[in-house]
Amino acid sequence: AALPGPAPADWAQAPLDPDVRAVLVGFDEHFSYAKLCQALRYLLRGGPDCLLVGTNRDHRLPLEGGTAIPGTGCLVKAVETAAQREAFIVGKPNRYMFDCVVSEFDIDPARTIMVGDRLDTDILMGNSCGLTTLLTLTGVTALDEVKGHQESDCPARQSLVPDYYVDSIADLLPALGE
Repeated sequence: AALPGPAPADWAQAPLDPDVRAVLVGFDEHFSYAKLCQALRYLLRGGPDCLLVGTNRDHRLPLEGGTAIPGTGCLVKAVETAAQREAFIVGKPNRYMFDCVVSEFDIDPARTIMVGDRLDTDILMGNSCGLTTLLTLTGVTALDEVKGHQESDCPARQSLVPDYYVDSIADLLPALGE
């Protein structure tokens, strides 16, 4: 939706749905200042009773050829900054998503592997959930970054170290055929 009128005072007068009790921030290629204004207004109106939920904190989404676009984390951060509060993240690395899956399916963490291309989401979630972790180097993480965390004495950095890594997810195909 467009901003209603030319001035900030007009923007603060756009109608709000009285039933809204949460603001969800996810990937949105049409994210705009108007949406940011509406999100803030809902959060201010509802106070702490209006939830601020984000899908993830990915700061960049890698594309083929080594390029990237801003990720959902940029949008979450914009709303958090405006609202001056932190979003509850339901996606990786928060274990909320894993706990939901475990509640529906018989999953043994000792027999489960988390495969991903990001240390700060995929590997961190896998490690915090007691899963074996496998990093694929075709995404945003380079092996030098892993080695830096591995050599650190910091527990937070150690939690980002995968159990295994492969250059490409295609490297797993022979093992899956067995």
